[in-house]
Amino acid sequence: MSEARIPLAGVIGSPIAHSRSPKIHNHWLRKHGIAGHYIPMDVAADDLEAVLRMLPKAGFVGVNITIPHKEKVLEIADLVTDRATLIGAANTLIFRKDGKIHADNTDGYGFIKNLQSAGVEWDAARGPAAVLGAGGASRAVIAALIDAGVPEILLSNRTRVRADALAQEFGKRVVVFDWVQAGNMMDHAATVVNTTSLGMIGHPPLRVPLDGLQKGAVVTDIVYAPLRTKLLETAEEMGCHVVDGLGMLLHQAVPGFERWFGTRPEVDSATRAAALR
Repeated sequence: MSEARIPLAGVIGSPIAHSRSPKIHNHWLRKHGIAGHYIPMDVAADDLEAVLRMLPKAGFVGVNITIPHKEKVLEIADLVTDRATLIGAANTLIFRKDGKIHADNTDGYGFIKNLQSAGVEWDAARGPAAVLGAGGASRAVIAALIDAGVPEILLSNRTRVRADALAQEFGKRVVVFDWVQAGNMMDHAATVVNTTSLGMIGHPPLRVPLDGLQKGAVVTDIVYAPLRTKLLETAEEMGCHVVDGLGMLLHQAVPGFERWFGTRPEVDSATRAAALR
């Protein structure tokens, strides 16, 4: 009788060398004594479906999906959760024993869990949330905020037409501001979220006026390189509660790990340290 196969998982994107996901998952595998492996895979768009169909035969139990494939995998998956359909993207695939590929999106879960676990006493119902950006991450954040009970989403994007499209999809709770008026959203916001890449290492700075930030507001940036973005530094100086973006990455990884390896991992200081190594 042969021994059970060693479960394999990984993250697929292009480029992928920068991903911190292998550090997080391999830390959990070691911590829980699980004989498994999690690897980064750089896969071109043209090869994506062929690779995904082949991986289960090689012992893979699932994968994370990142840029630029998060929308494309919805066309390839055999089963898609309502959450992934609403967001229009998937970041977690489970390879089922019947051969079917099951797609889910855990980004919104990771985002909310990060706010709830950061020690800032975040309350969704306290007031509107100002969201900067209208890309894939923004869709996940808006869906999660609405689901959590935020009364209104104030949305601004450099290209207004993308923000308008999101407002049409998510309904009357989303109010769009022109990018030049993005600073005005801060006057009313109990929660402020940057979902753009502005402020990230190697990207232009976020140049939105922040003088309207409300003292006591919760301000978070999904960028985690650097951990302390200019937005967070300024917000903290103005008396806001700040939450960095690393926690979102850590918490979104939990449901996938549990589905693949059968153990629910904990996000703690050791997990953060492993991700930052």
